[in-house]
Amino acid sequence: MLHKALSASGDTEMHHEYMVQIVQPLAVRRYLDLCDASQTIRALSEVYSAAIYYSPAANWGDSSNKLSWLIPELAALLPEAKFVHLVRDGRKVAGSYFHKLADECYDDHSTAVLQAFVDNRARNPAPPPEKKYWWPVPRKGDPRAADFRTYNQFERIAWHWMEINRTITHALGALPGWRHHFVRLEELRERPSALKGLSDFLNLSYRDEQYAMFARPHNVNRPRDTPLTGEQRAQFDAIAGAMMGELGYHAREAYAVNY
Repeated sequence: MLHKALSASGDTEMHHEYMVQIVQPLAVRRYLDLCDASQTIRALSEVYSAAIYYSPAANWGDSSNKLSWLIPELAALLPEAKFVHLVRDGRKVAGSYFHKLADECYDDHSTAVLQAFVDNRARNPAPPPEKKYWWPVPRKGDPRAADFRTYNQFERIAWHWMEINRTITHALGALPGWRHHFVRLEELRERPSALKGLSDFLNLSYRDEQYAMFARPHNVNRPRDTPLTGEQRAQFDAIAGAMMGELGYHAREAYAVNY
C-alpha cells in the first residue's frame, strides 16, 4: 500500500521488494554475520545505486521489509536516503503472514534447510534464492535461539515481527533524526494528517486521493480478517508482547478489518 500511495505523489519511482531474490538472501546473510559490511555494501551498490542512477524520476524508493536488516549499510551507501519505519499491529501481521503466505514463510522444511546451512556451512550448501528459504533464524548466542528450534510456524512468524522491529529501532536510532520517520499503518488509515506528515518527511507532494487508497488493500482479491486463536494469542504475547508495548500497541485492542 505504501508503494502504491507514494507512486501517486508524482515524479517518483516506487518499488515493492525490488530485486527480492538478491536482496532477501543478502539481508539474512548479513543479519547472521555470514558476510561483512563491505561485502554487503558492494552487493547493494550493484542493485540500488545502478537503479537510482538510471531512473528518470527525481525520487526513487523501495518498500520492503527485507531492507530492515540492511539499514546501516544502506545509510552508508546512500547518504541522502531516508528511512520510513512503517509498523502494523503485530497480531494482524502474524495472522496475515500465517494465513496468506503459508509455505512461503517459515514452513518447517525451508526453515530446517536454512538452519542446517547456518549450523554447518562446510557440510550443507546454501539454499537457493527462493523467498521461502531466506527468513532469519536467531543468531548464535541469542537467548531465544534454543527455543526457536522448538517453535511452530506461527511462533517463528511472531519472533520475526518482534526481531525485525527491534532491529529497525536499533539501527535507526544510530542515524540523525532527519533520516528516519516512524508511523503506524493504523494511523495512515485513520487520518489524512498522518499520510501528509509522511509525505512532508519525504519531500513529496500530498494529494487527498492518496489517503483514499488506504481504505482497501490493493494486492488481494478478497480482503479478509485473520484473527488469532486463543492459543496463538498466548504464543504471540509470550514472544512479542514486550515489543507491542514499545511500539505503542499495549493499550490498543486488535482491530477488526472491515472493507
